[in-house]
Amino acid sequence: MNIKIYFKKFILAAALLYSGSAFAQTTDMQADPMVGGAAMYPAKNIVENAINSKDHTTLVAAVKAAGLVETLEGDGPFTVFAPTNKAFSKLPAGAVDGLLKPENKAKLTAVLTYHVVAGRIDSKMLMDWISKNNGSYTAKTVQGGELKFWMKGKNLFVTDEAGNSAKITIKDVYQKNGVIHVIDTVLMPKG
Repeated sequence: MNIKIYFKKFILAAALLYSGSAFAQTTDMQADPMVGGAAMYPAKNIVENAINSKDHTTLVAAVKAAGLVETLEGDGPFTVFAPTNKAFSKLPAGAVDGLLKPENKAKLTAVLTYHVVAGRIDSKMLMDWISKNNGSYTAKTVQGGELKFWMKGKNLFVTDEAGNSAKITIKDVYQKNGVIHVIDTVLMPKG
């Protein structure tokens, strides 16, 4: 075999191996998205991942105070719309501290379970349902209330029963027992 042909084949094979390696790295990064400075691993459950996000310390504290850790570590599947610490800071002064008090556990549980929908619902499903339902889709939450989903451009939003809207800022964070969508506003059920 001519040495030039052999060398060209070697270079082509090396380039293919390198591009395959780069593709694998890209795929891995998409499979383990970063949320709050931490990788979210699809082999872990919702709680195992959430505790590592520095942007969700308030949510994790609330889940613990409401006694929902065991539930969110369960089989599910669950779709969680996870407000960030910044989202909680938009609430009136003292609201979070008030919700975290033991005497308000029922209200805290209602607020948290209002952010959860049964099943594994990714953004593609939401967009399809919105499209098929004339621009919005309503889902029942674990709490029993409803959330309305809609789009503006390519952005997904969710509106609570009080008319407050949250933007989904990070979508499709897959977990062993469901999927998380990060939102920028705390959603509130009726009453």
